[in-house]
Amino acid sequence: MATKLARHDFRHWAARTRALGGCAQPVHLRGRVEHLDPLTGEVLHRYTTSREPGGTLRVACKTRRASRCPACAETYRADTYHLVRAGLVGGKGVPDSVTAHPAAFVTLTAPSFGPVHTRREKPGGVQPCHPRRDAERCPHGRRLSCTLRHGAEDPRLGEPLCPDCYDHTGSVLFNALAPELWRRFTLALRRRLAKAAGLTVTALGDALTVSFAKVAEYQRRGVVHFHAVIRLDGPGGPAAEPPAWATHDLLAEAVRQAARAVTVTTPEAPGVPARSLAWGTQLDIRPITTTGELTDKAVAGYIAKYATKAAECVGTLDRRIRATDDPNDLPVSNHARRLIGECLRLGTLEEMAELRLAEWAHMLGFRGHFSTKSRHYSTTLGQLRTDRIHHNQRAREITTGRLPFTDEDQVLVIAHWRYVGQGLTPGEVLLTAALTGTPLPPLHPSADERTDL
Repeated sequence: MATKLARHDFRHWAARTRALGGCAQPVHLRGRVEHLDPLTGEVLHRYTTSREPGGTLRVACKTRRASRCPACAETYRADTYHLVRAGLVGGKGVPDSVTAHPAAFVTLTAPSFGPVHTRREKPGGVQPCHPRRDAERCPHGRRLSCTLRHGAEDPRLGEPLCPDCYDHTGSVLFNALAPELWRRFTLALRRRLAKAAGLTVTALGDALTVSFAKVAEYQRRGVVHFHAVIRLDGPGGPAAEPPAWATHDLLAEAVRQAARAVTVTTPEAPGVPARSLAWGTQLDIRPITTTGELTDKAVAGYIAKYATKAAECVGTLDRRIRATDDPNDLPVSNHARRLIGECLRLGTLEEMAELRLAEWAHMLGFRGHFSTKSRHYSTTLGQLRTDRIHHNQRAREITTGRLPFTDEDQVLVIAHWRYVGQGLTPGEVLLTAALTGTPLPPLHPSADERTDL
């Protein structure tokens, strides 16, 4: 840290650090960019990283995981918030009239794979976990009862009452097939709406569009469930009014029927019989309003919060399992260790190859996108990033200088980049936190360990 402070280019380094907003694991690039007039070949502007501190340009990692980079995850969270909220109140290319369209906040949960320690709160306070006076002992000799009132940070939350009785196979297979179960749910939802309107599914598209934005969340037991905003629009998207028969009550009933109707069958393998998986019995459907408890701001904030989290929140890793890793030595909870082990075991079966369970063992089998949306819901994350880049570059826009502009009056950009590493040294971590006011993140591999490719 002292060496960095004493360098002649520290002010330049500090300015770039502030511009990155405190990124904890910036990507280091080496190269150059040239802006040319395509008609004359004149060089309008030239940039090279040789002028940067250390001869490299640092760019933000842009990860969505708060466990890896809180600063970049906050940008992702804010973008997700505006994306979701625009689909409820308008903006970002969505008309304000969308507030009148029926919209519901839906939570689809996973089924039970065995009793786990839980924290139940009621108006009177925290309730006992599993108070069963006459609880029998399981085949492994454990009494399936717990009278403790667990604290919010109790590490036992989500752990099975009997780890040997818990259905670890069903848990990881549900995670792996949850994206397919969601896809079937959306198809069934459209069929139910079409049936209620007396239309075919094909004809429904000429009268109604079902738009949604969803996020996956891990429960303490290591199983994913989905939170979704589902909205009914007219044909073509939010700019068209939905038909009069498209009400919130109709949407809620169609969601209930679709959630009960869909199942997915797991592959059959030696020692692992095929089974049918479905959504859990807990289904929550609530209308979204501009006032009251469940407002557009509350829903957007809730979904955006979970868009930056993953399985590491339930005691597992935020990186892939390496071939050199010993599952017994991984810094994970006992329950997560058994789920990881089950993923690795099932991943060796040829019949399970398409599920890629071994590759996604650190995610406990889930390999879907954490936040997704339908085409017509609202803007895209890519568009939000593009708008932010254009806003930041507006002051240094490069032009040929010829007026008036024509279709041929363009700037040709030629770039040569090479990846040289990623991360910060421990001293740079401390300086970054001091310069940007961000909390100290976990130390990542040192910049001295970067390898030229």
